[in-house]
Amino acid sequence: MREIDVSEVTRAIKEMCVEANHRLSPDMKKALYDGCEKEESSLGKKILMQLEDNLKIADEDTIPICQDTGMAVVFARIGQDVHFTGGDLEAAINEGIREGYTEGFLRKSVVADPLERVNTKDNTPGVIHYSIVPGDKVELTVAPKGFGSENMSRVFMLKPADGAEGVKNAVLTAVKDAGPNACPPMVVGVGVGGTFEKAAELAKEALLRPVGEHSKVEWAAEMEKELLDRINKTGIGPGGLGGTVTAFAVNILTYPTHIAGLPVGVNICCHVNRHAHRVI
Repeated sequence: MREIDVSEVTRAIKEMCVEANHRLSPDMKKALYDGCEKEESSLGKKILMQLEDNLKIADEDTIPICQDTGMAVVFARIGQDVHFTGGDLEAAINEGIREGYTEGFLRKSVVADPLERVNTKDNTPGVIHYSIVPGDKVELTVAPKGFGSENMSRVFMLKPADGAEGVKNAVLTAVKDAGPNACPPMVVGVGVGGTFEKAAELAKEALLRPVGEHSKVEWAAEMEKELLDRINKTGIGPGGLGGTVTAFAVNILTYPTHIAGLPVGVNICCHVNRHAHRVI
């Protein structure tokens, strides 16, 4: 049994909140550069170059990539041989979010009640997804999610007979309905299977897969490639102003499901697709 003081978790979460909001992950940086090379529209290429300039300024001047620094989403993969000491794990994660957003001077966007709308003033609580895995390590990922793209996400409860074409149509419907509102070029996370809530969680987690890596499930990998091609032919383009680079990637995660259902979650993310990762 390995003991980990929760203060280590707080420190890691704090650092990741700041890092994810100021610096693009290497795969997203490469995707933006490659997209700029591929874009056929002169206006689209100009927009992508402006996005590259924005990233450079954010990194050099230590300012956020985007004014919407998001709601903190945390994926915590916890080794079953870990014992936490020094306090409550969930409180420690939220303390890391609080310190990261207040000390990092990041915009606080969380309200305590969805209807009363009173700001919590420290961007807590975050949305935390736990999983217990073999081993004695803790793997943490922080993915701040802005709501320009989050609001464009969907869950479709398809019938089994809808099959692969139904899944493709659901994803294309979500992307076309989102249009410019998701701040394209986008990354499209897709969850297929499970239940209503599992499909949505899979779609969110799919956004964490590095751009350029495909599903290990053969049909899903082929569908990712086909959907990316079809999305880029919609003409939505960078900033929604037309072009050939509407999305950088389509990432699909799958899970077993019930004989009577075919749930599909689509979680769209903007061109920065922010995330940071640590292993304790």
